Amino acid sequence: MAARIAFAGFNLESVTAVPQIVGLAEFERVCVRGRELTERFRGTNTVPGGCLKICEAEGAEFVPLFHTLLGALGPTADAAVAHYTSEIISGLARSAPVDGVILFLHGACWAAGYADVERHVIDAVRAAFPALPIAVALDYHGNIDRETLRGAEIAVAYRHSPHIDMGETGERAARALLRLLREGRRPGLAVARPDVVIPSIMSATALEPLASIIAEARAAEQAGDCDISVMAGFSYADSANTGMSVICLDWDGQDAAEAKAQAFSDRLRAARKAIANAIPILSVEDALANIECQPAKGRPIVLLEHADRMNDSTHLLRALLTRDVERVNVPFLLDPETAVQAHAAGEGAEITVKLAGKTAPETGGPVEAVARVLWSGPKSFNVSGRYQRGSFVDLGLTALIQIGAIRVSVVSHFAFAVDGDPFFIFGEKPEDYDVILLRSKTHFRDYYEPMADRILVVDTPDLGPADVRLIPYRQLDTARAYPWSEAPA
Repeated sequence: MAARIAFAGFNLESVTAVPQIVGLAEFERVCVRGRELTERFRGTNTVPGGCLKICEAEGAEFVPLFHTLLGALGPTADAAVAHYTSEIISGLARSAPVDGVILFLHGACWAAGYADVERHVIDAVRAAFPALPIAVALDYHGNIDRETLRGAEIAVAYRHSPHIDMGETGERAARALLRLLREGRRPGLAVARPDVVIPSIMSATALEPLASIIAEARAAEQAGDCDISVMAGFSYADSANTGMSVICLDWDGQDAAEAKAQAFSDRLRAARKAIANAIPILSVEDALANIECQPAKGRPIVLLEHADRMNDSTHLLRALLTRDVERVNVPFLLDPETAVQAHAAGEGAEITVKLAGKTAPETGGPVEAVARVLWSGPKSFNVSGRYQRGSFVDLGLTALIQIGAIRVSVVSHFAFAVDGDPFFIFGEKPEDYDVILLRSKTHFRDYYEPMADRILVVDTPDLGPADVRLIPYRQLDTARAYPWSEAPA
């Protein structure tokens, strides 16, 4: 009889300091359930897509409960955590019998009433179904420790940032769970932590020395029967387990898993300074001076406002408006109010806008300017780039506006601008511009590194600083963590 594998995804990367709480309605806007989940994600480079692929290839029945993923926003409401935890449990009971469940969780979802959201979800499923094998697929930027995964048999995380292997991560989780069921034995599962906290901008897996450590993990997998996840953690979610970690799933047993996890944790600890300083960070003035001294020549210059956490920071936009820089594009700037204003005015109208900078004081405040409306209306698309390829994105009411030499796509729903889609959906391409202002941390690299003239990473006084020592942690014990402490872990 074919194994029946249930799947549920509840996924959010939370910046603790963002004042807007992500409630149930926001999750429900993107939530898909049952047969729609299967239809929407089949063939996509996503975790549910990867899980479905392996289940179908190995003759297992894929039992879809629900999937909701919002990317990177603020904290979630306690009620949302409780709701989706309950829905997983009720869905499993309703779908019984099932032979195992795959939970797609982030690892850095933060809610005021929960010390560890992911641990809560896993533990609740374990309590309700004591004998049910649980596999967990996590984000590379998750904050976890041994206690997070105490209720799981299987745990894997993305291996790449940019996350071009989301589908492969789902495949790994499903493959391991089906092997457990087939062989009737549980692998060793270990977590080790080096007590190292790095900013997201330094977590790209192609940067050295992180790239070499991850390559060593792949070699260790080839030499042994194991799966090793090196995780960067997410420094902007304040929890007791914020920071880097290593998961090892080892079919040679618990001792083997513990040894490998600790060995790679030690490697991260030894390389902490180099990892945390892998690329240069520029000030706004230095970045703009660089552009003025060396204008773009046939390929766009990427300005990366990495400290922006809600896609509405105005620090660089305001500075660009004071400079003589031609052909600038600012994709997917979050400002529902301006989108409504532009749509009401209509194509060709000139409007006075108070643009973006509204989610928190740190974002820089709204930019006041006169803008011409080029287009407005509802906008959605399916991702064409490798990161989440095939996924459906709904931008809500959207407006394309022009302020001098700067073109801005203003959206109503948070969305990542990391590939060519923000241009393609308007009949343009990135090469049409000299300067592109992005707000990604690592995901942009897969598309833009090969095609950009250069990438300038810019620090601004927003909620995601490059210097993590500026973050006012309350839960994390910084006394034992790098960069606060140089003492051995």
